[in-house]
Amino acid sequence: MNSVKQDVRDEMERMNKTTRRSFLDYLLGTSVGAVVVSICYPVLSFLTPPRVAESADLTVVAGKVKDIPPNSGRIFKFGSRAALLVRTPAGEIRAFSATCTHLDCTVQYRDDLRGIWCACHDGHYDLQGRNVSGPPPRPLEQFKVNVRGDEIVVSRG
Repeated sequence: MNSVKQDVRDEMERMNKTTRRSFLDYLLGTSVGAVVVSICYPVLSFLTPPRVAESADLTVVAGKVKDIPPNSGRIFKFGSRAALLVRTPAGEIRAFSATCTHLDCTVQYRDDLRGIWCACHDGHYDLQGRNVSGPPPRPLEQFKVNVRGDEIVVSRG
């Protein structure tokens, strides 16, 4: 009987040791996991750009009429993107996306060409935003322009 009691005590002691050991293994494993997460999460958060919701009915004051002489253009911020404001030689004001439809380069108005030009691969657009030469596959997105007093107001059309 004494030996049975001793065997039971030995078994209980072995179970307690195993329980302590497994608890320490668990604690060590979760600590290492927590350290890895605490290092990787900030790095991944930094590398991933934030999602910025852009309003569908965006309206922007692009500038003043007096600041844009005929046969000139100017880049302005339209939401989270760049846009191009052009005043034709006849004095008409138009607005387009300033992102080339070929490889997303920024386009600009060139008064010597009297058109919109992409410097990346020599793409050309006319004053209606249509692609006329070079690699751009489609026209520029055109925006609606209203003149209110001295201000030029651009909105999605």
